Amino acid sequence: MKIFIICSKAFYETIPPIKAQLEMIGHTIVLPNSYDNPNAEKESHSLGEAEHRAFKRRMFERSRRVTQEVDAVLTLNFEKHGQPNYIGGATFLELYDAFILDRKIFLWNDIPQGILYDEIHGFDPLVLHGNVELVK
Repeated sequence: MKIFIICSKAFYETIPPIKAQLEMIGHTIVLPNSYDNPNAEKESHSLGEAEHRAFKRRMFERSRRVTQEVDAVLTLNFEKHGQPNYIGGATFLELYDAFILDRKIFLWNDIPQGILYDEIHGFDPLVLHGNVELVK
């Protein structure tokens, strides 16, 4: 299965071992936007509002394009700033794209409690609780 990993930049350090586990059992992994340059958004922001807006647009367009080409998305959702199972705005939009495109949706941890709980629950994700063997 071809899987697009989506998550907050804060979780990029968790990707290599998870990617390795998934590849070991035969999956192909597509890495998140700006994985190769986690500071890209900050850099675009420092160039002004117009450049930052253009950067965000390119990232949203890339995410949509990648999601069209994969079988599933895997959301890495860990604790961030004291919030368990964090899913931010951009990741939520990627989840929505996956839902609209009828892709499988996996969450590493439970759906976060909060304002978007019902919407994410409605996407009917499979919660892995860290078990990559459930990715099928």
